[in-house]
Amino acid sequence: MTKTEKQATIDTLSKKFEEANFFYFTDTSGLTVEKVNQLRKICFEKGINLQVAKNTLIKKALVAGGKFSDELEPVLHGPTAVMFTETGNVPAKVIKQFRASGNEKPALKAAYIDSAVFVGENQLEVLVNVKSKEELVGDIVALLQSPAKNVISALKSSGGKLAGIVKTLQEKN
Repeated sequence: MTKTEKQATIDTLSKKFEEANFFYFTDTSGLTVEKVNQLRKICFEKGINLQVAKNTLIKKALVAGGKFSDELEPVLHGPTAVMFTETGNVPAKVIKQFRASGNEKPALKAAYIDSAVFVGENQLEVLVNVKSKEELVGDIVALLQSPAKNVISALKSSGGKLAGIVKTLQEKN
């Protein structure tokens, strides 16, 4: 790899790191070309950008992209693939799904989720259960709708007694 190619890789990665709120470092070593292609296909379908690069270039790009952390440095050894995503838990779900089909890899090295760093394979289950922004908004909307639904349900279940309930409420005022 020439110096120009290395700099181009650093520039590309640093821009991705700068723009990304979520990325994972994984180890895909030991996977056959066929398995890596299957993983790439799944990643593409889920909106994940999977990119393999040398650790020294990744570290320089992290620094340039403003996302370098002392916690990430120890995981930048051996083969490293970076998964960039728009949703924090999707790569964890893809890793778990891919391994459920009989593959030992990819192994989770670390994940960067909105400035929080998760290091190690033991964090995979935690990352799978992290809720996306859309899921959190859905939960909040459901919680807000619940009391209104209960009131409407109670009013409907009172049969034709709605007028009596309204009259009682007016008398209290």
